Amino acid sequence: MNEKFYHPELLQTPEGVRDIYGDEYAMKQSLLSTINDVIKSYGYHNIQTPSFEFFDIFNKERGTVAPNEMYKFFDRNNNTLVLRPDITPSIARSVAKYYEHEEFQVRLSYTGNTFINNNSYQGKLKEVTQAGAELINDDTSDADAEMIAMTVEALLKAGLGEFQIDVGHAEFFNGLAEAANLNPIQIKEIKILLDNKNEFAIEQYIADIDIPEEISKMIIKLPEMFGNIEHINYALEHVTNKRALAALDRLSKLYTIIDGYGFTDYVNVDLGMVSKFDYYTGIVFRAYTYGTGEPVATGGRYDKLLSQFGKDGSAIGVAIGIDQLMLAMQRQKIDINYDNSVIMVLYMPDIRKTAINVAAKLRDNGCAIQMMRKSSRNDLSKYIEYAKRSNVSEIYFIEGDTNIYKINISSDNSTIVGADDILKRSIDK
Repeated sequence: MNEKFYHPELLQTPEGVRDIYGDEYAMKQSLLSTINDVIKSYGYHNIQTPSFEFFDIFNKERGTVAPNEMYKFFDRNNNTLVLRPDITPSIARSVAKYYEHEEFQVRLSYTGNTFINNNSYQGKLKEVTQAGAELINDDTSDADAEMIAMTVEALLKAGLGEFQIDVGHAEFFNGLAEAANLNPIQIKEIKILLDNKNEFAIEQYIADIDIPEEISKMIIKLPEMFGNIEHINYALEHVTNKRALAALDRLSKLYTIIDGYGFTDYVNVDLGMVSKFDYYTGIVFRAYTYGTGEPVATGGRYDKLLSQFGKDGSAIGVAIGIDQLMLAMQRQKIDINYDNSVIMVLYMPDIRKTAINVAAKLRDNGCAIQMMRKSSRNDLSKYIEYAKRSNVSEIYFIEGDTNIYKINISSDNSTIVGADDILKRSIDK
């Protein structure tokens, strides 16, 4: 070790980020592949947007995270840039740029990392991976239902068995706030209390505000208006505001369509749901499961965001949090299927050509091959020990031009395989 250059503190990662490697990374890639296959099966096409963009893409007017939660820096021209805290505004910008004149559906999917500078005491990762989809130019309740149904199917295919998707509508609370004549500060404070389901605090907060009694009762009741479609029916009997009524009608239609998919067992109505992202204008939803306090998926309709980039168009999207989903599945002891194993081709220097040909043939047959030249300083047992700790499932030890010792690492059993046989026919992995 060169102590002159060794600084142990450099081996640590900054707070809120971490290394992912080995089996965990293989599981993460397998999970991403499964979810992306489901999204692709619904007709979505991949798009990749930059990891950093101009600050104005995510500023307050776009309704995304607060400026003090963004990682900001400057380019050579002194433009303020940020690591993306949210991918949806980037997709909206891209659609306005590349699909400006398209009036029919645009279906885009993505995989990427987002970066949010949370307070340290929150204990959250500051860099997380998302897989998501955005459906543009379709303002129907069918589009809303399809997005939720696709989320259900993705979580099921991933292996998650017990989860619920809570569905609300941004305009329901906005309608109540309008009827109550609440100002922006009051709306913001009540939204925070609603997000925490704090019914008692809401009652205390609005006690000193002059609100019609019927509206006051409804706002106080919102945290408990969670469950089946009966809550929609109750609200229809006690609400007169047009915005709120339109939201209830949309939720009712949505529930009916989801029933057609056969997924109502996974969906709850939540009339008290609000979002921290102000760009949501319609249906909003979150998927929860046990083993994590954070949602494993979030989504909603954002019909006005595109216009901020110069294109009029409706949109609905979903983002599945891969890190949260993995955490939940691990705590629920749900296996994530993956194959991280390789086959080692171990050879002596004088038969390198044979080893190269054998490795090439095995790779052609779909095997992952790790070639390693055997050192005279180490006997075969050392390589077997290394294989056991390195995801090597088998060793093909080429000791001569004709014979190969095939060693199964899990059992230490070995058989002799002819080199010519490998070169002439397929070998099962």
